[in-house]
Amino acid sequence: MTDNTTAAALVARSNRLGADPRNTNYAGGNTSAKGSDTDPVTGDRVELLWVKGSGGDLGTLTPAGLAVLRLDRLRALVDVYPGVDREDEMVAAFDYCLHGKGGAAPSIDTAMHGLVDAPHVDHLHPDSGIALATAADGEELTRRCFGDRVAWVGWRRPGFQLGLDIAAIKAANPRAIGCVLGGHGITAWGDTSEECEAHSSEIIRTAEEFLARHGSPEPFGAVVPGREPLPEAERRARAAAIFPAVRGLASTDHPQVGHFTDTDVVLDFLSREKLAALAGLGTSCPDHFLRTKVKPLVVDLPGTAGVEEVVARLAELHAAYREDYRAYYERHATPDSPAMRGADPAIVLVPGVGMFSFGRTKQTARVAGEFYVNAINVMRGAESVSTYRPIPESEKFRIEYWALEEAKLARMPEPKPLATRVALVTGAGSGIGKAIAERLAAEGACVVVSDLDGQRAAAVAEGIGDADVAIGVAADVSDEAAVERAFAEAVLAFGGVDLVVNNAGLSISKPLLETTVRDWDLQHDVMARGSFLVSRAAAKVMVEQGVGGDIVYISSKNGVFAGPNNVAYGATKADQAHQVRLLAAELGPHGIRVNGVNPDGVVRGSGIFAGGWGAQRAAVYGVKEEDLGAYYAKRTLLGREVLPEHVAAAVFALTAGDLSQTTGLHVPVDSGVAAAFLR
Repeated sequence: MTDNTTAAALVARSNRLGADPRNTNYAGGNTSAKGSDTDPVTGDRVELLWVKGSGGDLGTLTPAGLAVLRLDRLRALVDVYPGVDREDEMVAAFDYCLHGKGGAAPSIDTAMHGLVDAPHVDHLHPDSGIALATAADGEELTRRCFGDRVAWVGWRRPGFQLGLDIAAIKAANPRAIGCVLGGHGITAWGDTSEECEAHSSEIIRTAEEFLARHGSPEPFGAVVPGREPLPEAERRARAAAIFPAVRGLASTDHPQVGHFTDTDVVLDFLSREKLAALAGLGTSCPDHFLRTKVKPLVVDLPGTAGVEEVVARLAELHAAYREDYRAYYERHATPDSPAMRGADPAIVLVPGVGMFSFGRTKQTARVAGEFYVNAINVMRGAESVSTYRPIPESEKFRIEYWALEEAKLARMPEPKPLATRVALVTGAGSGIGKAIAERLAAEGACVVVSDLDGQRAAAVAEGIGDADVAIGVAADVSDEAAVERAFAEAVLAFGGVDLVVNNAGLSISKPLLETTVRDWDLQHDVMARGSFLVSRAAAKVMVEQGVGGDIVYISSKNGVFAGPNNVAYGATKADQAHQVRLLAAELGPHGIRVNGVNPDGVVRGSGIFAGGWGAQRAAVYGVKEEDLGAYYAKRTLLGREVLPEHVAAAVFALTAGDLSQTTGLHVPVDSGVAAAFLR
């Protein structure tokens, strides 16, 4: 095959394998193919290895995610390999084996693919394979399951020596199509890409069938009374009530985003008598515990316990968890070990309710939860036919605090200014709110797009990104129950709320004698009452989190400047403006900053102006509606029209950290309206 054909076939195989969660977890495992290409210097044909690079995901792999190495140079490393005590040096040596520009950074598993004498190699992390790999008698179970068709390789930390081990196993077992790696996963090989993929699938499906045929029906023991799953509505309400406190604890060392999982797999595990014992053993596959930490925090209360009782117990268990993690670090750290990265749990298990997982982004939090589901499946399989026995704690530490892992973390891009922050923006289905939601997401925040029109909110959220970045919720901000539901949805989606923008509004422009009580009430219900309800719900979550927060009011120059025929709108904007001052004074002790933005009329892109307000104001000023933006601009000191993105920029400036000591401030975004200067 040509070089392009080899790479294309490898990517296609990788995508097929990675698309099925039974085969491997997200970003887990790697695949390779051997072929040839022209040396760019000599013009000679050279043997090459195409292999998934470090940090990629099989399901979404592209050719750019492949590392390309010269096989002659890679295999020559066998003669200079200094031994397992100096494994790290071998990864650095891979860079000197790259072909041309080399593609992606080679991973630690590159040696396995290059040294195994087969044109195509797959290394995967299927739950069924790891179940056999983590069973106390895994070697015997592997023989019973596969005969001599699949070999056993005892636990070895990923690296050059593991590649040598597997190469030797293949050479000594000519009938074998692959091997089970103790504590880790599987590796398969083939003469063609199709044969390799078929062998991988055969190993995985055969292991699944073996476990199903020979496994006990209740490997986690009996259901413990009181730990049964709560009914769905009650369960999710309980999760929303405790999630902010859990997230605050999990963010003690570093801010975290959360994810909630209450699938049947999780709830069943949490209800069983072996929960504490098995959870205490931790996960085994390196891909798992690097994302879930060595073990989870398990709440030792029944699902029916009250919210306050659960939160109080969580605080006690969290303190004990941190002490235990520090002791784990100190047991195994050497003078050369990296500093402890953080002692907070990545996984918190609450019987009757579900699993809370955490990470620096929503995606990493979600993936951590998915990995722990993998771990539950592994434990179930191992316990069903044997006893679950993960790799030793000392080995977990060696991998968690591996210099190579530290180097991988160092290569990660710098986080964006609002990374780890969860923002909720009201009235974000159009205009100013939409621009604010888009800007906050662009700066790294997870965004909850709230709007009276749920379809519009969903469309804006979809335009921003997938559910790891933004969600849409329908909410009438004047309805107390609707506001509470919106915040519950935000909490269940991301773990809490850190930044809230009171933007929802409408405007009725009438002279005093034409303004009805209904006009007055509607104006105040949406903006004065609505801002109060949203801020109260936001403060409740933020206080429970205990990590501070930001509340921003999109007020108006009309809260300061008295214009004609505008009594209801101007009065409610003044109400909002004073809410900023009142809440800044009250919430400051909790680290919650409250500020406002006072725009001039934002005509272009505005839902309010498009809904009739523009025509009303144009009539007041005696200009055509299409000329209203230009009219507003002419009366300003800068002579410029104010756009939604200008207001969004002010919200970002107030919340991104540079103004961290500022609260109770109103920022004019009006191009300079002298009559609205703050005094």
